[in-house]
Amino acid sequence: MSEKPNYTEAFEELQEIVSEIEQGEISVDELSEKVKRATYLIKICKAKLTTTEEDVSKILKELEM
Repeated sequence: MSEKPNYTEAFEELQEIVSEIEQGEISVDELSEKVKRATYLIKICKAKLTTTEEDVSKILKELEM
């Protein structure tokens, strides 16, 4: 993927990677690349969740005024 995935795409791909690892479908040769990709996807998800949390907090503070 050359384009940065959105939250939903990143989360779904991350679930696929976890499932493959849990089921033993990944060879030792592929494991390192899958872990690197999973780390990248986790960073995308975490950033989006943090941004969303900040946005919601800001909106709630504005409603209190």
